[in-house]
Amino acid sequence: MADPFQLRLTDSFMLAPAVRHLSFERTDGQPLAFVPGQFLQVHFHYDDGKPTKRSYSVATVGDGDSPAGRIEIAVSYVEGGAATKLLGGLEHGQTVDASGPYGRFCLMEGDTNARYILIATGTGVTPYRAMLPQIEALIASRGCRFVLLYGARNEGELLYGEEFEAFARAHEGFTFHPCLSRGARPNPRPNDRLGYVQDMLAELEPSAGDDIAYLCGNPNMVDAAFATLKDHGLAVQHIRREKYISSR
Repeated sequence: MADPFQLRLTDSFMLAPAVRHLSFERTDGQPLAFVPGQFLQVHFHYDDGKPTKRSYSVATVGDGDSPAGRIEIAVSYVEGGAATKLLGGLEHGQTVDASGPYGRFCLMEGDTNARYILIATGTGVTPYRAMLPQIEALIASRGCRFVLLYGARNEGELLYGEEFEAFARAHEGFTFHPCLSRGARPNPRPNDRLGYVQDMLAELEPSAGDDIAYLCGNPNMVDAAFATLKDHGLAVQHIRREKYISSR
């Protein structure tokens, strides 16, 4: 395990009715050297004293050149969940124990594809938020195109949706498709789609020669999208997956 450290809560707000955005700093004053797409583990104890931990992708949008002094995550509330009890009730200035970063769900050097298809549901969109500076650099340096399909039940559950829409307006190579499974929002936008993200893939016409896909979120979505992309000819090594399982 990576060396543990303490995080102090510096800011928080509700992203959605059941999702809280938390911003931390390390109590030792050190920055966090992470690669966008990696995650942290928060360590704590159940009421009976048994140790446990939960994993959260780093959502911080850094400058791409230096480690992050601000460490952001998004936490889904799970009814009766131990992590919800800890992080849902955490007040500014209070601390938690953590370790990391971990994981390889990252944009890779050496890729030569023309397009990235990024797919997410729920808090599975957080690693893509952290990747935005890298995405900007790849659009500029390689002329890559990016498409983000983000599944939510309704507009209120589109985490960081306004940020992704603003990024898409500023970058011609980036397209953002909110995919709403419970019906259109009151004021639909041109790139909105109705239904589940895996059902939108055919519209993108995935190509084995051009595309690399990233899948992050609900395991059922990840499995369904993985199967669809394989059916379109994408090689397994070009379908990169991270499943988010809600833990109590």
